[in-house]
Amino acid sequence: MAGEFKRDMNYIATRITADGRDGYPVEPGRYRLVVARACPWANRAVIVRRLLGLEPVLSMGIAGPTHDERSWQFDLDPGGRDPVLGIERLREAFLARDPDYAKGITVPAIVDIPTGQVVTNDFPQITLDFSTEWREHHRPGAPELYPQDLRAEIDEVGDLVFKVNNGVYKTGFAQSQEAHDKAFHELFEALDLLAERLSGQRYLVGDTITEADVHLFPTLVRFDAVYHGHFKCNRHKITEMPVLRDYTRDLFQTPGFGDTIHFPQIKEHYYVVHRNVNPTGIIPAGPDLTGLLQPHGRDKLGGHPFGNGTPPGPPPETERVPTIA
Repeated sequence: MAGEFKRDMNYIATRITADGRDGYPVEPGRYRLVVARACPWANRAVIVRRLLGLEPVLSMGIAGPTHDERSWQFDLDPGGRDPVLGIERLREAFLARDPDYAKGITVPAIVDIPTGQVVTNDFPQITLDFSTEWREHHRPGAPELYPQDLRAEIDEVGDLVFKVNNGVYKTGFAQSQEAHDKAFHELFEALDLLAERLSGQRYLVGDTITEADVHLFPTLVRFDAVYHGHFKCNRHKITEMPVLRDYTRDLFQTPGFGDTIHFPQIKEHYYVVHRNVNPTGIIPAGPDLTGLLQPHGRDKLGGHPFGNGTPPGPPPETERVPTIA
């Protein structure tokens, strides 16, 4: 369809595995996860790293919320350089791997510290490998986010969740009225189906948090702050959809979820970088996000967030985010 936004899903598919079959074995301290607080796709990796307790073995570099055509930049760090990799922009790690690299320079990305080369930016696989290939380094009490007996259902539900994850972009970046209208209706149809599913169960699959919930949360928590207005996804706010509102509150208040969310950086990224959508670069003062801290009542549906496991401890001091005022 003319004017339809199409996401480039062509990522570097190299994997970091327990047996090192792609040349990159799991090794504590060898790799650096590069993220941006603004990015929902990177947010997944941050959440899973927190829930599984991988912080001691996998360091994290945080790019600033804005970037230009040259890629994400480490302007939050002293001197504008990542303190471990010594680079100013993420593109340097991609070009170190392939000087002719011409695809998207995206987060999350995992960089091999000794060589300074990016290993992978395949965000769907990164979190699955955290659960399966990095198992030896999970914290005691780490949850099962991708349990063997639920993988088929998680993957099936994941297809619907992706229609939401990608649908906000298809709606916001549409270049024709027809493309916008089509994306808009598909997005809210998917949200309605998810709300129906969640009306009788606390989590998307089974009675504990899984990969499916990790995938949906970053979009829902950003929805009212940016997607509703900036991307014209305005049939309803999440706060106007009671099931999804309370589900989002429940996860936001769960350790490992809300403590990864940096709303000032999220808003700065979308409203400043996307000048084709917001030419003035003005960042709106609202909305009021304190509702995320209100009671959710979802515990009456049963379920246990971490199954037989335990919540993660507080994030490292250098990785803490502002609280909602």
